Amino acid sequence: MLLRMSNLFLRTLREDPADAEVPSHKLLVRAGYVRRAAPGVYSWLPLGKLVLENVSRVVREEMNAMGGQEVLLPALLPREYYEATGRWEEYGDTLFRLKDRKGADYLLGPTHEELFTLLVKGEYSSYKDFPVVLYQIQEKFRDEARPRAGVLRGREFHMKDSYSFDIDDEGLQESYDKHRAAYIRIFDRLGLEYVIVSATSGAMGGSASEEFLAVAPTGEDTFVRSTGSDYAANVEAVRVPVPEALPLDGLPEAKVHHTPGTATIQTLVDFLNDAGLGRDFSEADTLKNVLVKTRVPGTKEWELLAVGVPGDREVDFKRLEAALEPAEVEILDEADFAANPFLVKGYIGPKALIDNKVRYLVDPRVATGTAWVTGADKADHHVVDLVAGRDFIPDGTIDVADVRDGDPSPDGKGTLYTARGIEIGHIFQLGRKYADAFQVDALGPDGKPKRITMGSYGIGVSRAVASIVEQSHDDKGIVWPREVAPADVHVVGTGKGDEVAEALRIGQELEARGLRVLVDDRKAAPGVKFTDAELVGIPTTVIVGRGLKDGVVELRDRKSGERSDVPVEEIVDRTVAACAE
Repeated sequence: MLLRMSNLFLRTLREDPADAEVPSHKLLVRAGYVRRAAPGVYSWLPLGKLVLENVSRVVREEMNAMGGQEVLLPALLPREYYEATGRWEEYGDTLFRLKDRKGADYLLGPTHEELFTLLVKGEYSSYKDFPVVLYQIQEKFRDEARPRAGVLRGREFHMKDSYSFDIDDEGLQESYDKHRAAYIRIFDRLGLEYVIVSATSGAMGGSASEEFLAVAPTGEDTFVRSTGSDYAANVEAVRVPVPEALPLDGLPEAKVHHTPGTATIQTLVDFLNDAGLGRDFSEADTLKNVLVKTRVPGTKEWELLAVGVPGDREVDFKRLEAALEPAEVEILDEADFAANPFLVKGYIGPKALIDNKVRYLVDPRVATGTAWVTGADKADHHVVDLVAGRDFIPDGTIDVADVRDGDPSPDGKGTLYTARGIEIGHIFQLGRKYADAFQVDALGPDGKPKRITMGSYGIGVSRAVASIVEQSHDDKGIVWPREVAPADVHVVGTGKGDEVAEALRIGQELEARGLRVLVDDRKAAPGVKFTDAELVGIPTTVIVGRGLKDGVVELRDRKSGERSDVPVEEIVDRTVAACAE
């Protein structure tokens, strides 16, 4: 059907929305693709719905090609399924929870591992039934604490989630590899620049996990790459090479020093270097102990946790949350310090933590035999040459210090550099977590029951739309790749005479040749129509204007900006050819 702007449900805006922070948010709203309904909740208007469906079509075609079968499960789910896997508590405040009129608990699905597992359990029972891959494209719901960036971080979003079910680990690996290859084809077709990085599994559980990140400076995810290899990882999944333990013999004795006014790392280093201790100190020689409190979802009690990192590093809170997930994590407030007087702010050391049974985890760099300057648990006092493994023994290690450009690559090849990205896909080898929870077995060839194994694979469909805009726009508007654009051609009639009628005629001929066409047949000024055409971002534009009296129209390419005058009798053939390139 020919789209005509004279009756299309569309209003473009000249100003950015007040709450917009990133280009995709600004442009999708201004170009009339989406409208905000509530914080983190957006309506998709006709042109936006077409783009959303085009992205879904690409996903669907590649999922079907790899052997996936599409289903549609309910978004409203009963509590007991999620309780069986522990995720009713693990998801914490992220879940949208509600009760029916009888008081039964339900949730709006954030992902559907539980329901897919039960679906397969109810239908299949023999090794001959496997492998199977099921998927759906559906709305998902997460109660984001800080929804932002339009549809990039919303509370309701469109997602493709698929699940593989195999009889053994070799089958799971094959299903995982097939999904990975399908995702590469999908994101290539969508025209996205992306990287595949190692990732953490989070509340999904499982072992192997990789993210597909669209490269964008506005992305919320930090990832790293190596200068010397193809190593790439989400910063949350980076693991510091663990140094070898050093011998403890012959190390100097730990001594407490009066260090007035040194509650910060920099003031401490300055003081030590002026104290005449016979050597120079740097921030990397100090051990900073950061206190947080953690709580297991579904419980009321908070527990103290201390994290020790070299003083030249900060604790990356996102890495910390990922490492401790599903536990909730908060920084201590003044009331917490008041309730625990052994914590002397600015001077906290391992001794008080260990003596008071506070769980104490340290950075892997705090290896046995390394000596540190750290707090002496007394105001204005620090201890010098406190040796790990001799003077204190932590409860374990935790890799949550910030990752920086120039850090050694974990694979031993080159150094790391950081960049930003938007998560558009995530693939997991779940293993048997959900099959164990619901006791999903299939009879093997020997007639004995065998526990199946699973994979989970997600693509953010609405997030992919926004990611395309983040990567493909200019100062005038969106520049859609043809695969996902709401139309192939935007025919603009700009004059007051026969131009609009001719634009409609050209549009109808183009549609008859198999192209998707948007015609601007409004009674609006040419400048308004040109501005809207650039804002809306259709790949090819045909301008029917003043040149029509001389028998020519203009053909424009939105991405390159290339323009050419074409005889009106050739415009249909030329446009069809341009759209085929």
